[in-house]
Amino acid sequence: MKTAIVGAAAVAFPFVWTPSRAASKRIVVRDDGGIYTKAYDAVYYKPFAKATGIEVVGVQANAEPTAQIKSMVEAGSYTWDMAKISQPAILLLTSGGKEYLERHGLEADPTIAKIPKQYMSPFGVGTNVYSTVLAYRTDAFKGRKAPSSWADLWNVKDFPGRRSIRKYPFDTIEEALLADGVAPGSVYPCDFDRAFKSLDKIAKQVAVWWTTGAQVEQMLGSGEVDMVATWASRAQSAQANGVPVEIVWNQNIWGCDNWSILKGTPNAAACREFIKFASDPKRQAELTKYFPAGMTQPEAFNFVKPEIARNCPTFPDNMKSGVQINAQFWQQNQSVALERFNRWILT
Repeated sequence: MKTAIVGAAAVAFPFVWTPSRAASKRIVVRDDGGIYTKAYDAVYYKPFAKATGIEVVGVQANAEPTAQIKSMVEAGSYTWDMAKISQPAILLLTSGGKEYLERHGLEADPTIAKIPKQYMSPFGVGTNVYSTVLAYRTDAFKGRKAPSSWADLWNVKDFPGRRSIRKYPFDTIEEALLADGVAPGSVYPCDFDRAFKSLDKIAKQVAVWWTTGAQVEQMLGSGEVDMVATWASRAQSAQANGVPVEIVWNQNIWGCDNWSILKGTPNAAACREFIKFASDPKRQAELTKYFPAGMTQPEAFNFVKPEIARNCPTFPDNMKSGVQINAQFWQQNQSVALERFNRWILT
């Protein structure tokens, strides 16, 4: 009870951190590694440490580290204080009668309040929107029509070439339904029977079923595949390395990553200060110096060059043609989907 009262007070009356008060203070944040750690270190971690005296250490972990978070909270032993995780992960960690994440209580903060509700939950503050897109090598389609939808990825006759799709049901199910003519607004609840019938039509034409983002970059870079269903960040990384790649934003499938605080961490108050710091629109805009970030603050686009803004997942035109991942659907159906997909891929 005492801990709960102290926690509530910290939310109601945010602690003002100063270098002297924060001596030897440190928070550990799980992020995505790679370009994210590099960008976050420059834009968030080091500037926050300079402003408050609180060191921030970014560590890489599994894409959805729900099991690790549960283990830490159950043991009361914290390798991390907070994590960047998806909305489905938040649901998994806060449903079923036990909450493994702190309620951040930051909704009334002037900066946080500007973040659209679709990127927020009581347990997470939206920090980055990620998208799954169709990407293709422009040199493979020189002189002929290039693909512009999931239906085109499925259309082998009119769009010949080596294809690659993720070896996992999430996003792949949605792609199959969109390719089969399901309207973006009718994708959920996903009709698994229809999705797998659609996948049956393309299965033998898929040259590579990829499993990691690094594999996607390698295939695009080497020309091993002509088109691929991939995370936008991987296609953008290939572009940055000089690979002739084009991204199709039409029917992109997007989700939101959030800053979430592990339940019971003794550094929760410092984590809240960091989240407020990292949610500043100008600071989010700084990320675009490293990659076209899916900024959750609409005002951030006021500080980004138009040519870069167009490649950000949350650019208004990209959002209009996109499909938001239904976190609740996947939270309820992930085990069924995984079992069925794993059986299907072996047949």
